[in-house]
Amino acid sequence: MFKSKVRKNMCRVFAYIGPEIPLESLLLEPENSLINQSLDPELHPHLQLAGWGFGAWSKHLLKPEEPFLYHRPKAAFYDDNVQGIIPSLQGSTLLAHVRASSYHAGVVLTDENCHPFTFEGTPWIIAQNGALPNWRLLQRELLPHFEDRYLKQIKGTTDTEFLFALLLSLLDGDSDENVKKGFEKLLEVIVQAMEKLGLPALTKLKIALVAPGRIIGVNYGCGHDGETHVAGDWKNLRPSADGEGDMALSMLLEPMYLLMGKNFLDHEKSYKVDACPDGEATSAIFASEPLTEDGDEWLNIEFGEIVALERKGEHITKKVSKLKM
Repeated sequence: MFKSKVRKNMCRVFAYIGPEIPLESLLLEPENSLINQSLDPELHPHLQLAGWGFGAWSKHLLKPEEPFLYHRPKAAFYDDNVQGIIPSLQGSTLLAHVRASSYHAGVVLTDENCHPFTFEGTPWIIAQNGALPNWRLLQRELLPHFEDRYLKQIKGTTDTEFLFALLLSLLDGDSDENVKKGFEKLLEVIVQAMEKLGLPALTKLKIALVAPGRIIGVNYGCGHDGETHVAGDWKNLRPSADGEGDMALSMLLEPMYLLMGKNFLDHEKSYKVDACPDGEATSAIFASEPLTEDGDEWLNIEFGEIVALERKGEHITKKVSKLKM
């Protein structure tokens, strides 16, 4: 059975746009599905027990313009609702997440802390594989950038929900270019706050921002000293047998992954698709790791890049660009 190469304390992000398909073909049936991968004792020394969730849009919902949201603050593989709910759903847009966190009493396990997050007044939902260290202290400098309509909707105690409210407050619109500028501004104000408060820290922001028929995938952040221009080979930075290396920096620089193609449902219990030229793809998956044996099928979204995917008619457009950092 194929398993992706899991990293310690790594959340998992999975986003899909394409034809309306059963959600079990995305979340349950593949051997390397999000739920199966949350239980991986062979490769992952820490089980992902801090919760999971998903949001999906479907034309068959009574409110098709709104996402169906599900959160559970327990391990996905222990969730007794999975087999009852997911086989009854289908969708054309999906964002799913498994939450990893440190094991101590300070970790709050509630529905409100499970991704993806959503606010009224925006089409977007968000999930991330990352962290903003010292975010509670950084609030002293960041709160003036918030709009009250988003700030008052924060329910949980996670950095991701805080970042979501901040990002939305910085957006001038929902176009790809507006969202790109919003993410650039987000990192800018975070780094400025770190500098002013003397709290530089490696910040990993690997984010999926999803709306009906759209995925914005972002891979960026800053290094140990708050520097945004970070270089290095993420594979070579992995700790060696003698302990040399920098795991945190390696994880910062590692790509996010994109798979595009067509005829997804022709490949049962797999994330495989048929390869096709740009402009002809009908399905797209954005994920925190490649989910098929042939990793060459996946496009790397490198550190410092943003990808904008949109389903127009039957096909999906793709634009990868560099973030101003």
